[in-house]
Amino acid sequence: MQRIFSGVQPTGNLHLGNYLGAVRNWVRLQSDFECLFCIVDLHAITVWQEPAALRAHTREVAAAMLASGIEPSRNILFAQSQNPNHAELAWIFNCVARIGWLNRMTQFKEKAGKDRENASVGLYAYPNLMSADILAYKATHVPVGEDQKQHLELARDIAQKFNKDFDVDFFPQPEPLIFGSATRVMSLRDGSKKMSKSDESDYSRITMTDDADAIALKLRKAKTDPEPLPDSEEGLAGRPEAANLLGIWAALSDQTREQAIARFAGQTFSTFKQDLTDLAVSVLSPITGEMNRHLKDPAEIDRLLAQGAERARALSEPIIRDVKDIVGFLRS
Repeated sequence: MQRIFSGVQPTGNLHLGNYLGAVRNWVRLQSDFECLFCIVDLHAITVWQEPAALRAHTREVAAAMLASGIEPSRNILFAQSQNPNHAELAWIFNCVARIGWLNRMTQFKEKAGKDRENASVGLYAYPNLMSADILAYKATHVPVGEDQKQHLELARDIAQKFNKDFDVDFFPQPEPLIFGSATRVMSLRDGSKKMSKSDESDYSRITMTDDADAIALKLRKAKTDPEPLPDSEEGLAGRPEAANLLGIWAALSDQTREQAIARFAGQTFSTFKQDLTDLAVSVLSPITGEMNRHLKDPAEIDRLLAQGAERARALSEPIIRDVKDIVGFLRS
């Protein structure tokens, strides 16, 4: 069976964009692939994390994934730091990748901002760690958003260069799995910006722990424009908030945005928002309830993650052992 690796950072509560763009798709992949789902806490510390908060966020993300339908008995769910093979292979890849490749990574430029000299080395080099995450298991496929395609291309470049440098046919070329455009969820306060955990306004996002009242309030306050909803895709030109809200409705209802437009054409935002609220609450409330149930038993979350990490190491350790032989390291 083909193997999938995918990860999510534990940097605060998962939001609707994480669920629709990633977690829900992972749940649907479970029957067709051998899946490793990783909470990438090593990536998280490329910027400062308060230790107790990092542990809490790691458990919170695990609870959200379990509540959404990730089945640890069928797949491998673990925290990245629980398998040292990731960091070990990342160092080898630091010596394979070229500085020019990393200089082209747009996410570093965005996250470091103008003060790049004070950014951590980890933030600069973390695409190499991302490559190690994937190739430590010889994953064949990686679910990615449009903003992560560049990092997967780097993983492919590293795999190719490693094979060429050592004259081996060892690492595969992992392929992207890119899902529909309706899964790209934007901020509720600015339809031109992606929904983000780091946005200062809590009203910019719906989180996986929001109750029905919070969801209703945030959607009621979501930015709109004075025009009624359009009757065609062309009518969404220059209306990012309308496009975003219709896209959210379409994704939550498992329909296309064209179907959403056809259903709500000519309606006011107030009428549409009520329908969207009812839908969002019906989809998310059961997940939130199940997530809260898991969070009441952190020891069980830790047990499941440790069990997943043991299985992950069983897959990666023979691969890392072969890598060390190829590179020329002595066996321990």
